[in-house]
Order: sequence, then C-alpha cells, then structure tokens
Amino acid sequence: MTSSIAAESVRPTRNIPADIARSWLLVNAMKTELFDESAGSRADAIILDIEDAVDPSQKDIARENVVNWLTSGGKAWVRINDATSPFWADDLAGLRGTPGLLGVMLAKTESADQVTESYHRMDGKTPVVALVESALGIEEANHIARAQGAFRLAFGSGDFRRDTGMAATPEAMAYPRAKLVVASRVGNLPGPIDGPTVGTNHPILREQTGITVTMGMTGKLCLAIDQTTVINEVISPTPSDVAWATDFMNDFEANGRVIRDGSDLPRLGRAEKIMKLAVAFGVQPSL
Repeated sequence: MTSSIAAESVRPTRNIPADIARSWLLVNAMKTELFDESAGSRADAIILDIEDAVDPSQKDIARENVVNWLTSGGKAWVRINDATSPFWADDLAGLRGTPGLLGVMLAKTESADQVTESYHRMDGKTPVVALVESALGIEEANHIARAQGAFRLAFGSGDFRRDTGMAATPEAMAYPRAKLVVASRVGNLPGPIDGPTVGTNHPILREQTGITVTMGMTGKLCLAIDQTTVINEVISPTPSDVAWATDFMNDFEANGRVIRDGSDLPRLGRAEKIMKLAVAFGVQPSL
C-alpha cells in the first residue's frame, strides 16, 4: 500500500491524549506499507521517522512520503532532523501546515533555542517533543523544558550512551532519567518519554518498562508494534491501584471532602491522578 492511500481507508490512531500517551511507536518513513498498520495498532502515538531511520540521500523522499500520508487522512507525529543538520530547515518548511500533523519530535535537542526556533518556523501552534540524546542536552534539560513550544521531553538513550560511554544498566541510566523527570516538573510538562528497548524479548521489555515507571517517566519509545501492548500495560495504573483510588475517593466524598490529616492531600492527589488515567486507558478496578 502506498503513501497516497485514500483518506477514507486510513485507520486513525486511538484517541489517547498525547500528554499521557504511553507507547510512542517509531515508524521508518521509507516503509510506507507500515503507516496504516501502525496507525491501527495499539500504540498511543506514532512517530513517522525521517531522521536516523533514513539515509541522507533519501530524506526528501521520506519527507514526501510523510506529507502525502498525512494529507490523505493520516495523523501522526514526525521525528525531524536535528537543528544543526542540513535537513532541519527543509523538514520544518515541508511539514508546516500539513493536515494530520500532530507535532514534531526534534532529534538531538541541546538547547532551548532549538525548540523555540523549530516551534516558530512551523506555525507557533505545533507542539515539539524535545528528544534529548547527549550529555549537553541532559545538562540543558531544565532550559529545554521551559522553552516556548516544548510539549514533552524524551530520552534518546542509545545516542546518549554513545556520547558518554555509559552502560545501559539501570544504575548508569538513573541520572539522565532523573534529570529529565525533574526538568519536566520544573517546566510544568507531562512526564518524559523513556528511550526504547531493543530486541524482541518481552520479559526484558516488561522489566525495562518497569524501570521507566519507577523513575517517574510516563511514556516509552518503541520500535515494533508488538511492544506497544506490554508498554501500555506496565505504564497504566494496575487494577488494584484503581480499586484503591476508587475506595479512597468514595470514602472522601462520603465524609464531605474534609481533610482529616496531613496524609489526605497527597493521597487525594494520587487518587485523582489514578482515576484520570484509569478512565483514559480503560482500566477497571480489581474485585
């Protein structure tokens, strides 16, 4: 199936708000046959990739593939090339005003100015997910999170490890993950999106997504459709969480919403967050 597919046959992505989206599926923009399948998958968000997945000689073709599919009824985010590359300006100009474009993911973000300039070169309305992939980007994360146009932060863990020589262990990656979580809070952004898990081993994916949650991150990049269900499950509230939140809220309402001690406000905040996510993700309380 080509990228010029008619609009009526495009399967829309599920309606999970991007600020709480869990699974962010990267799709090579040269593989147009995967566009519809990805859009109809269980991914909360899809990202058509015209950056690392595409050879420099094919950037124009990849961008055209994306624009054709989006204007034919598709909806997606697009990972664009970094602001220091010769393709960045063409990416922004080519995507500006494209119907179906939900936002852009800016590769290799290292400064707030790169986010703001990308935002303004579009239309001043298109949100920017800043993909942080280097030591400099991590150290600038607070400023990046506060940049005009910044929507969420994401962790380019593979490139970060190449840049720093750090291992992929949870201990080694704790600092950059924590930095992005704290910066997101400083910038009043939703929780950041963790880097992908490479490979097809679902137990490993489940374990690594559990680390994502433990670190306070609320989304994860994924490289294959079959990873999305695992990521969605692990990042969602558990049925027992929803049962606790339901019981707490019922008790709180029955007592006139009166704060009884210092633990009530934190528990109320947690319960309200769980209930919001449970509704969005369709998680039912355990019996």
